[in-house]
Formats: sequence, structure tokens, C-alpha cells
Amino acid sequence: MKGAEALRMALEALRVNRLRSALTMFGVVIGVSAVVVLVAIGTGAKEAIEGEIAGLGSNIILVVPGQVGLGAAPTQSRLDLGDVAFVRRVVGDPGKVTVAVNSGESVRVGRNEVFATITGTDENLPNIFERPLRRGRYLSATDVDTRRRVAVLGSEVADKLFGDVDPIGRQATIAGVRFRVVGLYEPVGATFGVARDQEVHIPVTTAQRLVGLSRINGIAVGASGPDEIEPLRQRVLQGLSGRYPGERFSAVTQTQLLGTIGSVLGMLTGVLAAIAGISLLVGGVGVSNIMLVSVRERTREIGLRKALGARGGDVLRQFLIEAVLLTTIGGVLGILLGVGGSLLIEALSPVPAAITWWSIALAFGVSAAVGVFFGVAPARRAAALDPVIALRAE
Repeated sequence: MKGAEALRMALEALRVNRLRSALTMFGVVIGVSAVVVLVAIGTGAKEAIEGEIAGLGSNIILVVPGQVGLGAAPTQSRLDLGDVAFVRRVVGDPGKVTVAVNSGESVRVGRNEVFATITGTDENLPNIFERPLRRGRYLSATDVDTRRRVAVLGSEVADKLFGDVDPIGRQATIAGVRFRVVGLYEPVGATFGVARDQEVHIPVTTAQRLVGLSRINGIAVGASGPDEIEPLRQRVLQGLSGRYPGERFSAVTQTQLLGTIGSVLGMLTGVLAAIAGISLLVGGVGVSNIMLVSVRERTREIGLRKALGARGGDVLRQFLIEAVLLTTIGGVLGILLGVGGSLLIEALSPVPAAITWWSIALAFGVSAAVGVFFGVAPARRAAALDPVIALRAE
């Protein structure tokens, strides 16, 4: 029997039993679509986080006290502004080192009030982090040295407090203290779930007085190029370890962040795809069961074909093609459903989804493989039937 003839007969067999074929395909459709959707969500989340990290700036080293990692206990900071000056000497370029002191405070203008993240920093932050201004200016060295009460507002804070009014030069009250607005940021969205448009930047010295602390949360260092990141990181860690014997510090780079997050999300995507693959396994069992039923129903047909000269290989090929057709057609429908579902999820929810060619190819390949794997046993059983016995079957 030629391949084209076997394919035609397999299509005819599926057409005769349309309802049974459709129900058999259903498990494969659900399994393939689930794989496509979950892989798209996992890949989309990974790309979104990588984009957020890249959006912070380039060649950044974040220096914090203690050990940074999954499951690591938080460490109380002992860093202060003297350590910032020390790190600047180690780096050799004072303009490439900035500082952060963070606190959550209420910001009020008249009757309008919003809870915002107050970040105390200095004039070097724009040299390291990409944060464009919409209007006004950023903090200056004089603002830091003289502890001026000036502020740069995130776009969301400004919209809630001032509405359509230009905030530059106007007053805002932060934790009961009046500040003059000197700058307004462009909207940038969120990073790691933190709404950066709800930030207010003030001079670090003013922030320390406002919250009553002399410590800082961390130091950010900007390397001149990718090749300078690791040597600079090692110099900073060695310098701080020598300054504080027995203390542990972490200097985290963007590459390390991307690697850690990428591996975690990659594992999560793999686990989700494996869970979705269970439904493919269930669908494959259904295909095998239906094909066994089909062999039993068509025993006399098989006996007649063998009596007319069909070989065992011809019968095996016919039933195997039927099984593969069931799963591949279900796979194509599942891919279409999965792509449509991924696009719908991305359009109607904040969950990102990125459809990749390899996930579609994998889903299609697995669906075809399921047909081969679960179709072999019924096909071999059909091929092994004795024509005399088959013809006697009722």
C-alpha cells in the first residue's frame, strides 16, 4: 500500500467517526495549548524583567551590606556617607558613585495627599541610572552640602498632587516638612514590581535629617565599560572588607541579576511546561485507547485486506498514520488556541506573554511524537492479526 493511499484511508476513517475523533483530539488540543500559553507567559516575564534591569542603566554595580541571595536574611546597614567618600576614592571617579537612603512617607499639597517612596541621593545619580527629566533640574552638589529642602517628583506623584498645574517652583509637604519642587521625572513604569513613578528624590543629607538616621541603604557604582565591571567590583569589595574587618558586603552586577533571575524563571517555565505536558500524556492515552477500539471494530476489514494481499507493514502503517493524524491535527488546533490565548492574556491583563518559535515547534513535535508513541501498540496489534481468524470475527 502506498503512502498516499494509506493517508487517504486514514483520513476517511477519521471522517467516518467524526465525533469520536474530535473527542480524542480534545485532550491533545488542551495539552498543546497549555504548553504554548505557559511557555509564552514564562518567556514574557523573563523578557520583561530583563528589560527592566537594562532600563536602569548600563554597567551598574550595587553595593549593599550583607549577603545577597535567595533565602539570605536581611542585614542592618552600617554604611554611612564616610563610606561613600571612601568608595569614591577606590573607584577613582567621584562622579560614578551615588548613594541611596529610602523611606516611605506621606507627601501633601493642600488637600491632596499620596504615600510615596522618598529616596535620599546626590547629584551623581543621573550619571549612573537612566532617569530622564520632563521639566526642571536635578539635585545639585550644593543642595546636598547645604541640606536644602528641594525635591524631584515622579510623574505619578506630581499628577496626584498637582494635577494639570506645573509643579516646578511650588511647595510640597513631605513628612510634615515643606520642600520646593525643582524637577519632574518622565514616567518610566515599574521595576521589579516597584512603581518608580511614585518616587520623590531629595538630597541625601536632608533625607537623613528627615528620617533621623545617619546610615545609608546602599551605594551604586557605574563602570566605564563592561570590561571594567569585575575588576571594579573586586576593588570595592576588598576596600570595604579592609575598612570593616569581619563584615560581609555584596556588590551585585546587572549580569548577576540577569543570570539569577533568568535561571529561576527558566526553571519555573520548565516546570509549568512539564505540568501542562501531563495533559498531553492523558491525551496520548486516550488516542491509544481509541485506536485499540478501532482495531477491534475493524477486525474483519483487516482480515479482508490481508486476504487480498496486504502485508502486516501496510496495516501497521495505516493505523499508525491514523494515530499521528489525530495528534498532529489536535496539535495544530492546540497551537492556534495557545497563540490566541497568549495574545488575549497579554491584551487583557498585565501579564506579559512572548510567543517563541521554539515553543510552537516543540509543541507540534511533541504532539506528533505522542501519536507515534501511543499509536504503535494498536498498529502492531492490527498488523499481527491472522487473516483467517480476523475474517471469522463478528
